Amino acid sequence: MPADSGDLRCWAVMATPTDMRDWGLVAPGELDRVVIVSPHLDDAVLGCSYLMAAHPGAHVVTVFAGRPTEYPSPMERWDSICGFVEGDEVHVARRAEDAAALAVLEAHPVWLDYVEHSYLERADWVRAPDVVDGLERTLRDLDPTVVFAPFGLANPDHDATHDACLLVRDRMSPPGAGSGPSWFCYEDTGYKHIPGLLAWRVAKLLRAGVWPTPAAVPVDVDHERKMAAYACYPSQIRALEAEWDLSAKLTAPAPEQFWRLAPPPAGWEGLAGA
Repeated sequence: MPADSGDLRCWAVMATPTDMRDWGLVAPGELDRVVIVSPHLDDAVLGCSYLMAAHPGAHVVTVFAGRPTEYPSPMERWDSICGFVEGDEVHVARRAEDAAALAVLEAHPVWLDYVEHSYLERADWVRAPDVVDGLERTLRDLDPTVVFAPFGLANPDHDATHDACLLVRDRMSPPGAGSGPSWFCYEDTGYKHIPGLLAWRVAKLLRAGVWPTPAAVPVDVDHERKMAAYACYPSQIRALEAEWDLSAKLTAPAPEQFWRLAPPPAGWEGLAGA
């Protein structure tokens, strides 16, 4: 292994040509049963529509799809921007929107009942340890060959979902076991544009020995279909456009990018501390 960062230029030649030909590709059968873990009722469509379009029958597990015990009064800020008023059953409407959007992409919704942070006092926010057991049971029931998790950027629910996915990954696909589903991360639309945040997450995973590497995942870049699915979230669109000018980002010629989570090639471990 190279002794210091000055030798990093030599690392690529340590691999055989066969190894390098395989890097970035997915293996046969790896995408047979696709499961996407979504923090909220829209994140998977925003970040993985092209993936779902190419792999009909995918399941989307939305973690924070639960109804609060009672809706706050006055109404929570985001719900107000979305056009809801006091007395509305927000989660009934949002689940209906999600079901319609996923139907456009021939995907199946699976809704977990964890309550998003905006309805809770900070001390009651749902954290990764609260989610991990329920998420693991759900994923084992679905028996995926591959799981796509969010990078978990900025929003506390995204962060909790990401961390819970890594904990489940350790249980279902332990390092060195050679079993369990493959794991990838997808970029949280909107949040990935916050300066430096995606780079921070990539660096954190690299230092933890979970090397996120861009992968050439087969997708169907059907932009009209993606926008048709996005249009199924009329309540969310009001807020997403007001807060994020999201349509301008969705229409830019930027494909969805997926990052494989896997240990580094043998001998490369020191790069994390270079």
